[in-house]
Amino acid sequence: MSTQYDPNRFEPATGRPVNDDQRSFGQLLGDMVTEMSNLFRNELRLARAEMGEKAGEAAGAIPGIAAGAGLGLGALLLSLMAAAAGLSRLFDLEPGWSLLIVAGLAGLAGFLLIRGGMSKLKATNLTPTRTAEQLSRDAQAAKETVR
Repeated sequence: MSTQYDPNRFEPATGRPVNDDQRSFGQLLGDMVTEMSNLFRNELRLARAEMGEKAGEAAGAIPGIAAGAGLGLGALLLSLMAAAAGLSRLFDLEPGWSLLIVAGLAGLAGFLLIRGGMSKLKATNLTPTRTAEQLSRDAQAAKETVR
């Protein structure tokens, strides 16, 4: 088997020949703009698909979270009532005062937990990072092509 190039060895591909392009500069530029437009449209479709995927993952977790939260809330209420009863008996307080003390401490703990959770829940965690990176690369390639 010879490793030399033989132009007759393979049949030419059908369609427009690569080396025999007779389009004008304006046509080439128009084709490039059309192709870039198609590329960005496809990237936007990818972004929508990625966001739908992320939303689907989040929606699948909601029933389990809701059930756990309901049971956890019931357990928390019973625990707080037991803590108030224990506080009342331990320090010989009126039940109303011990309930108020436990409610204040629980409210403060709840506030701190919500505040910490909100700081972790940022819009940057929900962005389609792969698509954003690809769009950035496409824009950079378009800039280099035009230069």
